Amino acid sequence: MVVKKPRIVIIGAGMAGLTAANKLYTAQKDGEAFELCVFEGGSRIGGRINTSEFGGDRIEMGATWIHGIGNSPVYKIAQEIDALQSEQPWECMDGFLDDPVTIAEGGLEGKNVECQENVAAKAFLDCGSERPSLGCFLRNGLEAYWDSVKNGEEDGGWSRKLLEEAIFAMHENTQRTYTSAGDLMNLDYTAESEYRMFPGEEITIAKGYMSIIESIASVLPDGLIQLGRKVEKIEWQPSSCHGTTRPVKLQFSDGTTFSADHVIVTVSLGVLKARIRDESSLFSPPLPSSKNQAISKLGYGVVNKLFLQVSTTHDEETSELSKFPFLQMAFHQSDSKLKNPEIPWWLRRTAYISPIYKKSSVVLAWLAGKEALALESLDDEEILEKVSTTISSFLSSPTKLCNGNASSLSNYDGEELKYTKVLRTKWGTDPLFMGSYSYVAVGSSGDDIDKLAEPLPENGSSSPPLQILFAGEATHRTRYSTTHGAYLSGLREANRLLKYYNKCISDL
Repeated sequence: MVVKKPRIVIIGAGMAGLTAANKLYTAQKDGEAFELCVFEGGSRIGGRINTSEFGGDRIEMGATWIHGIGNSPVYKIAQEIDALQSEQPWECMDGFLDDPVTIAEGGLEGKNVECQENVAAKAFLDCGSERPSLGCFLRNGLEAYWDSVKNGEEDGGWSRKLLEEAIFAMHENTQRTYTSAGDLMNLDYTAESEYRMFPGEEITIAKGYMSIIESIASVLPDGLIQLGRKVEKIEWQPSSCHGTTRPVKLQFSDGTTFSADHVIVTVSLGVLKARIRDESSLFSPPLPSSKNQAISKLGYGVVNKLFLQVSTTHDEETSELSKFPFLQMAFHQSDSKLKNPEIPWWLRRTAYISPIYKKSSVVLAWLAGKEALALESLDDEEILEKVSTTISSFLSSPTKLCNGNASSLSNYDGEELKYTKVLRTKWGTDPLFMGSYSYVAVGSSGDDIDKLAEPLPENGSSSPPLQILFAGEATHRTRYSTTHGAYLSGLREANRLLKYYNKCISDL
């Protein structure tokens, strides 16, 4: 009698899927305990990790930071493969740029901007009472502060309160890109407190995040990962299964099928949400209602990066842009009569634009929410024109302001900034991702993350166990939205299967 080896399929060749494949493949003593296959719908591995080049610099189109180096598995791999040093310049190679220049739309005296930024930042960080959303919680702190002080006189069209509001919004917009919540009013305050980072500094990877992906995938034999294999339907058996038939069947976009004993699903939460919304369920029969509810309630947002190559009259013949500041922008509110009508709405919630490292000729802005989605539909010429108009309106203000060295802006006198090339990410409309990363929305909780991570069928079913397993950043209760969360979730599901088969062997 020929004993059929268990067949394990992993859908998605991102961090979670490749980590699971690596663990399952290397855990086999002879390499033949399982039939293992990774199906990737796209033309590359890496998922939401995608290292590229722009303007001669190495950049990250997706995941960028190692969020804390202490005990981070991603940092450990980067050390092991010597990925933390490179002769080629890379994004954020000198960490977070310090000495930011903060300018309010239309111009103000520097001392006023500095003062009000300190006040607004303190209100942002030290706000007072618990509210259902992080946005409400932060807003409460600002309003409590306003109740305790007088508004003050106007200066250049700005009252003290309006300036504090603008700088507070600037900090809010930074948080929108950190969390992917397009509106902080939708970000659950209590659940956010469960989020955990590793200790230590946050760094980028000199040889690029793809070096981590390539290292994880390098142990897998040729042919194990199949690209361009988009799964359209996953048929499973929630209550019964006949004879020796493998209980799960995959249907691909090209009409072919493939059967398996276990499938680890690592598609993004955005894809799962989209398939629920348009009623073209990825699963047949549909997922249990409790899991669908968890998918629907959890948050998943869009964050895009906008890279521009910049030169000035002085340095257009060189690869360095020595004077572009770390520019923080405080905008008038959208309904203000004082706002500059030439600045487009999709840039008004951008907190800052800065070189990707000191003296780089590439500058970067982050956009979130509906502004990030709008960016995806614009043509390059419009982006270059509108960014040029916006930055010029700040850097050429009659009164140049900064909370650092005021002379840092005067170096532009007589020089024209030229924006020559643009590169932006399009995570929101990419059908393989439908967004960037997850967050815990108001109305959901960490329990919904745990529910999403539970394998199917549920306990007590008469069908073969562990037919469908779930991994990915959105399935990790305390480290969602991160690459290390995706990594740990892939390990979790691989270990779940290994534990199951070790138990099966010990029970014989």
